Amino acid sequence: MTGRGGRPQRRSGGAKRGPSKPRDPFTTKVDADAAGPMRVQRALARAGVASRREADRLVADGRVMVNGAVALTGQVVDPARDTITVDGKRVHAARETTTWIVLHKPAGVMTTRTDPQGRPTVFDLVPQVPGLVYVGRLDFLTEGLILLTTDGQAAHRLTHPSREVERTYVAIVRGDAATAARIARGGVELDDGPVQPVEVHAEPIGERRWAFEVTLIDGRTREVRRLCEVLGLTVERLVRTRYGPVELGELPVGETRPLTTRERSIIETLSGG
Repeated sequence: MTGRGGRPQRRSGGAKRGPSKPRDPFTTKVDADAAGPMRVQRALARAGVASRREADRLVADGRVMVNGAVALTGQVVDPARDTITVDGKRVHAARETTTWIVLHKPAGVMTTRTDPQGRPTVFDLVPQVPGLVYVGRLDFLTEGLILLTTDGQAAHRLTHPSREVERTYVAIVRGDAATAARIARGGVELDDGPVQPVEVHAEPIGERRWAFEVTLIDGRTREVRRLCEVLGLTVERLVRTRYGPVELGELPVGETRPLTTRERSIIETLSGG
């Protein structure tokens, strides 16, 4: 690292310090103060003491203490302030890094790690980060916003129907989209159960085509395309424009960006244990 005027800075001991690596905008260090309160099982898992399931057993067996008292299953602790021990040994607050990437997936790209047919995947378009997983699959022809993260537990929670995380899609369609929107607002039956959109809008865009915008919370396979088919609409293009608090905005096709501070904060709240 250099000081003003390009002069090398030195540590107090006199040893030269090499150039620092550029900060990775996708990766954030998370310490206990930033993490805040959480269930004791999660605190043990984050500290690397045990898996979440093994941590459950440790608590159930009475081997975990919080501030000198036997921990209870589901008890909320603050690793930065509470004293947590397992079999009398202090558990230190974890410090870890988490990567989140926002990608504008192009059409014709697979949402998978590898493709037997050799087609491009979303992992070809993002930095090569160990442990990276996607949050919510988009089919081969659908484009738009997709999140990728190294936090596998958060990815699972954000896609689980119980979290009711909203996803917004805009389909360019042909057909009677105005009537379709009115019908969709009342709920539509698909072959795997009913769909009740949170919001539906239809706007004419010329040449007998419509922008059909729909917001859903359950994220079933090809749900928007199947919904449009039942409603008698022909989809020419489908784009996911929002996932939870994260919006696609003006992000170019095939490009990435990090989460904003606000987006990360809301995502961590939505995916909390």
